[in-house]
Amino acid sequence: MALVIRPDYHEIPTIEKNGLDWISSEKFRNQGGNAVRIGILNIMPLGEKYEMNILNPLGLSLVDIEPVWIKLESHSYKTWPKGHIEGFYSTYSEAVKENKLDGLIVTGAPVEHLNFEEVNYWDEISELIRDARQNSHSTLGLCWAGFALAKLSGVEKITFERKLFGVYELDNLATSHPIMGALDDKFVCPQSRFAGFDDKEVLDAVSRGDVNALAYGRESGYTILESPDHKQLMHIGHPEYNKGRLAEEARRDQGNPNVPDIENFDFDHPLNRWRMHRNTFFQRWINFVTHESRTK
Repeated sequence: MALVIRPDYHEIPTIEKNGLDWISSEKFRNQGGNAVRIGILNIMPLGEKYEMNILNPLGLSLVDIEPVWIKLESHSYKTWPKGHIEGFYSTYSEAVKENKLDGLIVTGAPVEHLNFEEVNYWDEISELIRDARQNSHSTLGLCWAGFALAKLSGVEKITFERKLFGVYELDNLATSHPIMGALDDKFVCPQSRFAGFDDKEVLDAVSRGDVNALAYGRESGYTILESPDHKQLMHIGHPEYNKGRLAEEARRDQGNPNVPDIENFDFDHPLNRWRMHRNTFFQRWINFVTHESRTK
């Protein structure tokens, strides 16, 4: 199906180059279309360049998807081009004013080394996540946002002295799960973070019924968790990354004493070995959101 977007959206040439279908939001509404509304709270550095990392898997959906780009009022988007946020993003309250979001994606941010309370937008983002849990069918948190969702579910992160950086194998712990059941028993995914979970902390949370553990890796630890009601999905890896984004980070961090050489990835000759995980993971999540939106 199609991405429902504004005809002046800057990435339309890339959308078409990647073989994704799109339709202008005005034309779609005039035709009486009913898209699945997915809010995307994007707080990544150089976030306008990151947008296609999310749109690529969403654009493969079997339903029409209306991406709704969301900004934080308490965050300054210093690395973004002037006018982009103002032109294409709305606040969360503006995004849900007339129509609820069916699902919400919250991106990562380079703040996992900080305590949550030190992040200047923590109050706003935690309030937003709580509202989405009540009024949307599922929230997907990526990397730091996965840690944020876990924090609100009672699982604390631990900070690393050196970055976990590379493409690592994960074990699927829930092969009968509505999302994980479509993934291989073992799959790979990029990791780019200064934090993780303590194994015992996760197991204690599982035993309390606070979270379900969905994926684990020998190098990366517990990487995918969810709330037992399936309304919050926490993926602390970067399944959405394309190979260019990962290669760019690897080049940028060369020589940083706190960042080891990237593992299992050649940034001079990059190969995407996690595309199937990305596409399947996002599609099964969209299927879940769509089912919930049309049956409840």
